[in-house]
Amino acid sequence: MTERSSDDISPKWGSIEMLPLPARYNAAVRELAAEHFAGTGAPWKDVVFDRELELFSVDDASAIEQAALDSGYRFDFSATVSLDSEPDKYKRPDKAAHTFADGDTSNGRRQVGVGDNVIRKAATVIGPVTLISTVDQVMDYLTDGIPEGTIGVIDDSGGTLTAPIIEELSGVICLGGSVRSHLGILAREYDVPTLMNCRIDTLNEGDIVELEVTAAPPTAEAYDIGDTGHARIWVLERGV
Repeated sequence: MTERSSDDISPKWGSIEMLPLPARYNAAVRELAAEHFAGTGAPWKDVVFDRELELFSVDDASAIEQAALDSGYRFDFSATVSLDSEPDKYKRPDKAAHTFADGDTSNGRRQVGVGDNVIRKAATVIGPVTLISTVDQVMDYLTDGIPEGTIGVIDDSGGTLTAPIIEELSGVICLGGSVRSHLGILAREYDVPTLMNCRIDTLNEGDIVELEVTAAPPTAEAYDIGDTGHARIWVLERGV
């Protein structure tokens, strides 16, 4: 029998997995089954029907699953799936298009965006922004901590990327979703000032922004009739 690598073993149905986590898991299963089959030295028909647990056992499945959990791969997939499944809707913050025209400058600040306020507060929130788009950034923040007052800019309304650090953020700007998205729920749970469904001009790491979290959250019907985007985002001019 000619030895083949896992890359040479085609999926049973002749199709390629659309998402990375199933592809990783299935590839590991195929590779291990091929390795075990080669070790039997027996014809395929004698193994597949009568000795199938020699090819792949429950313990093998548990080991592959644990390897994925230990690597954090499932977290990486969950945090970035929107970028791959809906690239026109979700864009990485550090590559975001200019979807909001520059506003007027007054009182040392310039309007650079709008969004939907999740939690109405008595005062606006001001702080430096950090553009969060990778798992490595989140891991660094978990290890080193987040500077006080930081406002995170993210694109995925699912909240998976932000969930481990949301309590440490002073505010969140999210480019997707609605106030009823998973991230909106987390924001209310942890009482973190958050704007969803934002349209922003390009923000640079460290820009000082002000979020109008004093605005009223959208009503239940707002997204059906387009009555959204009333909370404003300003960037403070340097030196102010």
